[in-house]
Amino acid sequence: MVSTHLLVVFVAALIVVYALPGPDMALILQTSIGRGVRSGLAAAAGLGTARATHVTLSACGVAALLHNAPWLYEAVRYAGAVYLAWVAVQIFRSPVFALPGAGAGDSRAATPRQPAASAAAVSAALQRPRRVDFVKGLLTNLLNPKALLFCSVLLPQFVRADAGPVAFQVTELGVVLVTMGACFDALYVLGAARIANWVRAHPLAQTTQRWAFSAALIGFAVRLSLD
Repeated sequence: MVSTHLLVVFVAALIVVYALPGPDMALILQTSIGRGVRSGLAAAAGLGTARATHVTLSACGVAALLHNAPWLYEAVRYAGAVYLAWVAVQIFRSPVFALPGAGAGDSRAATPRQPAASAAAVSAALQRPRRVDFVKGLLTNLLNPKALLFCSVLLPQFVRADAGPVAFQVTELGVVLVTMGACFDALYVLGAARIANWVRAHPLAQTTQRWAFSAALIGFAVRLSLD
C-alpha cells in the first residue's frame, strides 16, 4: 500500500498537471459549452477511459516499447496531431446558434450572412449521440503518446518495493490518477455549462469561443507534431 505521505505528494502533482491547459481541457470546455452537461460528461468519460488504458499499458510495459521503438512513437504522435487538427476543424465549422428572443439584435443576427438557427436545430445539435462525444474524448487522450509516457514516468516514482505488491501499488495510484482526472473534468463541465446559455444567446460569443478552441487545439496539434 502506498504511504500517506507519498499519496499526498502524488495528488499534489496531479492537481498541478490537471490544472494546466491542454487538449483534454479544451475539448471538455468546448463540448460542454456547445452541447451541454451530458455531452461534456460523455467526453469526460472518454478521457477517463483513455487514462485508465494508459495506466494499464504503462503497467504492461507498452510505454517502454514506445520509448525503444521511435518509429512507433512517431506514428502515434502524428496520428494524435492529425486527430486534434481534425477536431479543431470540426469545431470551427460547427454552426452558430441563436436562442429565440435572445438579445436586442435578433433581427440583425438573422442576416443572410449568418442566419439564426431555429429552436429545433439547436435541440437537434444538443441531442447528438453521446457516444460521439465519448469517442472524441477517448481518442483525444489515447492518441497522445505523451500521456502514456507521463504515466510510465510518474507512477514508478511513488512505488516502493518494501510497501507491498508492486501491482497493487500501481493499481492504487492508477485509481487515484483516473479519479482525480474525473473530478477536474466534472468541474470543467459544470463550470462551462453555467455559461452555455449565455454563449448560445450571443452569436458573437459563440464565434469567439469556436475560434479560441479551434486555435488552441491547432496549437496543441502543432506542438505534439514538433516535440
